Amino acid sequence: MKMITKDVERLMDKNPLYSQDGKGDDAKVLFKVFNPYGDGSWYVLEAGAPDASGDRELFGWVVLHGDGEYGYFMLSDLTDTQVKVFGTRLPLERDRWFKGTIADAKVDAMVA
Repeated sequence: MKMITKDVERLMDKNPLYSQDGKGDDAKVLFKVFNPYGDGSWYVLEAGAPDASGDRELFGWVVLHGDGEYGYFMLSDLTDTQVKVFGTRLPLERDRWFKGTIADAKVDAMVA
């Protein structure tokens, strides 16, 4: 499955960095990327404009090792990361079914 589709690109274009500033748990998640083989979920809230290579700075809520925190990361961090599973390197995946806010993401990630 392709992680970044035209629909996802449109969502990123419509939600520039700082567009959801101050919304807290009501901020809408544009899309979720996760490690289907272990720990790690990235709930993307905002996206910068693409640079010359097509990469974007993203802002979102990241859950690793049971703790969630807000932060900036690059789109290429998500698309280029591969997880080693039984000697095979596999990519992160976009959750096609997750829709909601940060409050929903906290329930999804089981982090209060």
